[in-house]
Amino acid sequence: MPYLSLLLFVVLVVALIDIIGTDDALIRGLPKIGWVLVVVILPLIGALAWLAVGRPVADDVRGSRHGQTSEFPEYDRPGRYVPADPEADREFLEGLRARAEEQRRRARDQERERARRDDSGNDDQTS
Repeated sequence: MPYLSLLLFVVLVVALIDIIGTDDALIRGLPKIGWVLVVVILPLIGALAWLAVGRPVADDVRGSRHGQTSEFPEYDRPGRYVPADPEADREFLEGLRARAEEQRRRARDQERERARRDDSGNDDQTS
């Protein structure tokens, strides 16, 4: 019988580690803190409920981590924004990227201009 309490403790710890390590977006039923409280208050029943109801199914885990990558990596995390109109969203993100690239180009040009002025200013002083 002493092994029964040890087994209960191991099940409790394993369930808590599994809950804490699982991504919030994949947890079913309750939020993560809810599952932690259920498992701590009702260790055996809570752990079994977590395994039966709350834990993500294999399809959820596989779909979120492997193979499903989009053109925009900011959307690859589960639970993130899903555009209502993907084509309009694609145009918006492409516009953002184009503006960011233009800003980077301008900053490089300004840096080159500043360096050129500094070099020409040093040349005038040494003459």
